[in-house]
Amino acid sequence: MTQDAKALAARFAPDFTWGVATAAYQIEGATRTDGRGPSVWDAFANMPGRVYRGHNGDVACDHYNRWEADLDLIAELGVGAYRFSIAWPRILPQGRGAVNVAGLDFYDRLIDGLVARGIGVFPTLYHWDLPLALAGYGGWTDRDTADAFADYTTHVVRRLGDRIDALATFNEPWCSTYLGHWIGKHAPGERSIDAALAAVHVTNLAHGLGVQAARAERSDLPMGTVLNAQSIYPATDSADDAAAAERAFQFNNGVFFDPIFRGSYPDQVMAALGDRLQLHDGDLEVIHQPLDWWGFNYYFPATVKHAPSTAEAGGLTGVGAMGAYESDRDAAAAFLQLTSIPSSDSDLRTDIGWEIVPEGIGHLLHQVYARYDLPPCYVTENGACYNMGPGADGTVEDQPRIDYIAAHLEVLADAADAGIPLRGYFAWSLMDNYEWAEGYRMRFGIVHVDYDTQTRTVKRSGQWFARIAGGSGG
Repeated sequence: MTQDAKALAARFAPDFTWGVATAAYQIEGATRTDGRGPSVWDAFANMPGRVYRGHNGDVACDHYNRWEADLDLIAELGVGAYRFSIAWPRILPQGRGAVNVAGLDFYDRLIDGLVARGIGVFPTLYHWDLPLALAGYGGWTDRDTADAFADYTTHVVRRLGDRIDALATFNEPWCSTYLGHWIGKHAPGERSIDAALAAVHVTNLAHGLGVQAARAERSDLPMGTVLNAQSIYPATDSADDAAAAERAFQFNNGVFFDPIFRGSYPDQVMAALGDRLQLHDGDLEVIHQPLDWWGFNYYFPATVKHAPSTAEAGGLTGVGAMGAYESDRDAAAAFLQLTSIPSSDSDLRTDIGWEIVPEGIGHLLHQVYARYDLPPCYVTENGACYNMGPGADGTVEDQPRIDYIAAHLEVLADAADAGIPLRGYFAWSLMDNYEWAEGYRMRFGIVHVDYDTQTRTVKRSGQWFARIAGGSGG
């Protein structure tokens, strides 16, 4: 593996997009400013016991007030594009109805600032911050939320669409549906497989309606979605383990890939759990919109083995039901009938405890391009949690993060050489930020944030990534 930035960058096409990524609730703060309404994450974070030490996003990285300096920082890194999310509660504080013009004004200024600096504009419409008012009606388990999302999309694209380079509908629907409604680790903190699968379908429906709404405003806007598809390996070459891996693929990946790219749900999922999806006639046609691109977020894989009985199924972190109510866990476990094991003999893990298996990013890409007729792909998130801070000289020495990113880029270069239509790579994340249920204790940034002073310090990984992207990174 080479860590020479120029040599590594040279393995990719000259027009390859190098970018950095963030999300609104994780960096913006200003949760009660300029008419923004509350989101489900505002409520969840302020419930005792939900988030590490009760941390919330009220201030975060104060990006709402420091956006110009943060855009200067992105320009300094020399990256070609910035992936960020738009906060639905800033645009429609009640989720639908009256538009908060001040919210649109903020993103208007932000996008103008990116354009002025020559940085590509890659927004995501939904990165988990559902307006709290909609949760009162059922949130993602209620079909009306899909219509509300389409209305929200219309307002955003009508005002901002002329300067957007590529627009994503959703970020990681696996998390907002399964982690939020089944495992309970993310907002709204529900633990019901029925609710989770209802949310899967309503989210998919919202994606299709959102694509239609965006294209009704701007037919030339490149549309996509971002999936944190699970890279799943069978533990052995046995037929039982291969079948377990296939069930895990269908349950975690197929419920999104199949309706979006094929216009159907996986047969095995439908046979076992399909009644919980609550399909209506015509839904699949709406979901199955042609896309111009799709995004893949990858951090670690899963390895699964067949469990002979439901009682032996478990350990399904990442691909199953840890923490769900027993009755619901049994319904899902009866279908999955598997358990997860370490993916590698190596004990290499990041500070958040995730395994380091660079090969998994290529494994998934080859797998999905063999299964589906997919448009070109951007790796929209990839990065590592290492919590080192500034040393005595003020520098942040985070060599493990450089090692992690370099190893994954090598695998991606191999995939591109093998014909995978890879168009860009966005490092997660631009800066340390609010890491959801982990609060502020886990740091993914290539830029360090001192949360007491809001001082930004480019880490060694940021300087190295700047050389990849062609910037100075000073």
